[in-house]
Amino acid sequence: MSEVLLRAQGVGKRFGGFVALQDVDIELRAGERLGLIGPNGSGKSTFVNCISGDFAQHDGTVTLDGHALAGLKPHRRARLGLARTFQLPQPFASLSVLENVRVPLLFSGDAARATQRGMECLEQVEMAAKAAMLPRELTQVEQRRLELARALALNPRVLIADEAMAGLSNSEVDQIIELLLRLNAAGTAVIMIEHIMRAVTAFAERLVVFVAGRKIADGEPRAVLGMQEVEDAYLGRQ
Repeated sequence: MSEVLLRAQGVGKRFGGFVALQDVDIELRAGERLGLIGPNGSGKSTFVNCISGDFAQHDGTVTLDGHALAGLKPHRRARLGLARTFQLPQPFASLSVLENVRVPLLFSGDAARATQRGMECLEQVEMAAKAAMLPRELTQVEQRRLELARALALNPRVLIADEAMAGLSNSEVDQIIELLLRLNAAGTAVIMIEHIMRAVTAFAERLVVFVAGRKIADGEPRAVLGMQEVEDAYLGRQ
């Protein structure tokens, strides 16, 4: 069994008197495919924001390959190997597709190889032919691919794909699943946060379920989805 790469222990987050996340423990092993699911408002995005650095203050600890992430800005976490996509792609509208991918490389200090590495990332997501285009000229699935290329620019060991398939057609969902599987096969551990259940079950080898800010299940997908508490959560019985 591969080593634990990302470890979250006792992670919690409050907004005033509202408890958004409570005492969550999750481990992600190198090269693993983890699906994170739960009803709207269950704490999935809050958890991602805690481990990616968007919420700097929270309870508990998060480590990446043994490095404590407390106090580190998102770009510092990215340099350690933690990358994420966002539910709504937010490319730089006035920059070309290639220039969008070059941005994180320029800030990483790898300016000399920024163009070469940027093209490599676009090739990984089958977008090299669109390098000179502007984001507004892309289809929705192409914008998702661009978002993934930007996340891949710094060779992450962990990629968090936060609803990367929202709003896509069935065939486009299949394209993103195939892309994420290829990235994972190349060695990147992936956490998929998704509401499209067929995508999660096609991709994940382990499922974690959040309900009301708590982790209620963690295990093999078929077993997790058969749990009464999970069924109740999705059928609105909680």
